[in-house]
Amino acid sequence: MTNRLSARMEWIPQERPTPMTRTSIIPETTQIGRTALLVTNLDEMVDFYRDIVGLTVRTRNESTATLGANETPLLVLERDENASPRGREQAGLFHNAFKVPSRAALGAALDRVHDRWGLDGASDHYVSEALYLTDPEDNGVEIYRDRPQEEWPRADDGTVQIGTIPLDLDDVAAQSDRTTEVPSGTTVGHVHLEVSSIAAARAFYVETLGLRVQTEAPSALFLAAGDYHHHLGVNTWNNRSQPAGGRGLAWFEFVVPDEETFATVRRRLADADVSVTELTTGLQIADPDGITIRLRAK
Repeated sequence: MTNRLSARMEWIPQERPTPMTRTSIIPETTQIGRTALLVTNLDEMVDFYRDIVGLTVRTRNESTATLGANETPLLVLERDENASPRGREQAGLFHNAFKVPSRAALGAALDRVHDRWGLDGASDHYVSEALYLTDPEDNGVEIYRDRPQEEWPRADDGTVQIGTIPLDLDDVAAQSDRTTEVPSGTTVGHVHLEVSSIAAARAFYVETLGLRVQTEAPSALFLAAGDYHHHLGVNTWNNRSQPAGGRGLAWFEFVVPDEETFATVRRRLADADVSVTELTTGLQIADPDGITIRLRAK
């Protein structure tokens, strides 16, 4: 059993502090948009995310490929043949999590993994059902579907309680629709990061950006904009101690619903003295481990 899988399977929810009530930089209407990976073998990575995950190739050239669900871009692959593998102590990606809209689509993903790849693990998290695998360049991948929101267990303060129990893979497989591509409505539901310090991650993502702690586990936080079970996970399970670098996560993206909301986010970042880089499509910031975060309007 890999370190990645072992870490997933061995925690239980803990008590957490009352969520902050001040104005958040990241509004409750925020969603995860695209994620980007720095890769060395573009062809192999495109094949994996097309044939195993089930994304469609939207654009591709010699250095970059964008994949998604129908017309919605979800993943950008950026080739750098000289990129070094991520170091064992470096912060970065734990997994990208692709959320499919049905159990039939989750079953189809399981079929593709069984037919052409290998499954690292599978879990029922009370709020979702998830499959875990690893791409050809050692990036973690989750494919999951949410349970109906009214079934999510909640603490007395209203926050969502995420847990981990075994997933009935035979039952999931029995409901497969055998499709080879993810359906419309598939999104990047959340991104899970490996960080060097939970305290520093909390200070940045919760106390500065204003994400809500939904579940706190040993050496991990599960954070959300609004009432979702989590848009972002952070953990220190593998004792990363150095800034992000090398192959792997290049950036991930928070998307707000409109330009007016985006203007408010920009103003709040300035008020909080967060260092911002302007982009043609939005703006860019970095977390305490140097992980790049982009923000834009939908």
